[in-house]
Amino acid sequence: MSIEQLTSEFELARTPLKSYLLRITASAEDAKDIAQDTFIRASQKLDTFRGDSSVKTWIFAIASNLAKDNLRAKKRWTENVTDICKAKALANPEYFPQVMSIQATSPHGQFEVKEHITFCLTCISKTLPLEQQICILLKEIYDFKVSEIAQILNTTEAMVKYYLHTSRAQMINIFDGRCALINKEGACHQCSELHGIFNPKQDFEVEKNKIEMAKLVDKGD
Repeated sequence: MSIEQLTSEFELARTPLKSYLLRITASAEDAKDIAQDTFIRASQKLDTFRGDSSVKTWIFAIASNLAKDNLRAKKRWTENVTDICKAKALANPEYFPQVMSIQATSPHGQFEVKEHITFCLTCISKTLPLEQQICILLKEIYDFKVSEIAQILNTTEAMVKYYLHTSRAQMINIFDGRCALINKEGACHQCSELHGIFNPKQDFEVEKNKIEMAKLVDKGD
């Protein structure tokens, strides 16, 4: 593979790669630096690419190794991180008016709202051990196959399946009953709290019952 081919492939992978690195590091600056370092490292290792995987998978493997080196010196998020963030936000009376203003006037802010579910998964996954977090992000958000994740992490497919199983079990243990994304039923604890803050005049219990009734439509009379 030539440097021109690598440059072309890297440009195609740049957007999902930067998104992936941002979700792992939770730092825009670190994500940008690691993405740049990934291209430099890939350029230096061109002769090691044998075509056993796609170029995108190879690039993500290099980026993942760099991200793991970056994160190993940092503490993982605690299981009650959402409660800590909520308390901090509620302690600042200026926070919610600012959020509403950003949502109303900023296209980027509106995009963040649309990305809410994906960012929920990112937040939850950051409470996991690093390898489990990487596996769950690659599988659930970036649609890599188990075989590709094994190549990215330089491990076996059996180990990837183990990481996926244990990460899901751990997320259920922490967030079951609070997150509809995890328990696959009911209403999202985070969404319902945000709903109560931003739209206090609407009865959330009534709206939740409407959702439950809609689910029952296909089950009978």
